[in-house]
Amino acid sequence: MKEIKAFNEKRAEIYWWLSGLFACELSSQDLSHYSSPEIYNFLAGLSENDHLAVSTHKLCATLKQLLKHEDAQVQIANSFYNLFLKCDGNSALPYASLYIDKSKMNNKTPAQAIAELMEQNGVHVQEQTNESYDHLAIELDFLGHLIIRSNELEKEARMEQALKFQADYIRHHLLNWIPDFSFDCASKDKLGFYSSISVLLVAFLELDLNYLTGN
Repeated sequence: MKEIKAFNEKRAEIYWWLSGLFACELSSQDLSHYSSPEIYNFLAGLSENDHLAVSTHKLCATLKQLLKHEDAQVQIANSFYNLFLKCDGNSALPYASLYIDKSKMNNKTPAQAIAELMEQNGVHVQEQTNESYDHLAIELDFLGHLIIRSNELEKEARMEQALKFQADYIRHHLLNWIPDFSFDCASKDKLGFYSSISVLLVAFLELDLNYLTGN
């Protein structure tokens, strides 16, 4: 149990990091951290996993190129605005409702489904933002909370049940639309920063699901 809980903390940290990247644009201070040894070691650790290696190296290469420019923060902020805040043919809005076939939702919108899951699990991350429950950042933030909540459990049977719930959540509420979002983002992101993040996100979700299901 100790090893599982330690690994859970790392999983939650990664999901919260990814959530933050899609929640708002990076500040100058945020961006400065990406040239620090701490971030370098973090990304290097991810790249050691075969399933994450390609996407992590792509992100690192994109970051390295961006950090050469004095206006890197401005470029990234503009990219965030054009992709995730504007609503036109060049945007890739990060909402599940734009990608999920509504006929498969049992008369619930993606936002309603996530809201119900939050209520059932006593997690209310949406209160911190004006975004809809089906926003990518909120769905990832919620998963981070689910993972940390499971670390409060002491019985192995309860932990197994919690990990199964997390697997079902990833399968039915994240991997059912985020790959399509990532493809959309890649086709519209001229800078390449957020598309590389979205590719890494998909790879990590796949890896995490494999871990949770024992595949």
